[in-house]
Amino acid sequence: MLYQLTGKEKMMEKNKEQELAAIRKDLKEMIVRDLSLEDINPADIKDDEVLFGEGLGLDSLDAVEIVVLLQRNFGMEVKNMDQGKEIFHSIDTMAHFVYENKNKAS
Repeated sequence: MLYQLTGKEKMMEKNKEQELAAIRKDLKEMIVRDLSLEDINPADIKDDEVLFGEGLGLDSLDAVEIVVLLQRNFGMEVKNMDQGKEIFHSIDTMAHFVYENKNKAS
């Protein structure tokens, strides 16, 4: 027997996806603006695109700036750099980190 979501669960899932979409948009705009990526349009960054190395091409100095951006704009701290590598993999992984930690704090 398959489990079906209740109306409330469906609404919560829809709200989560809407909130994640807004966080992804904010992250893309912040990265382009604050890392001075003039040649990149935020809308052109794919949610699952690798941000460092072969992907978007960010480097370790950009990682430090992203830590500051997360702290300044979302009140999030990344203290464990192994965890940071996972979080900073893509826009999507950062958005989930922000969403999950924001909701823990509220």
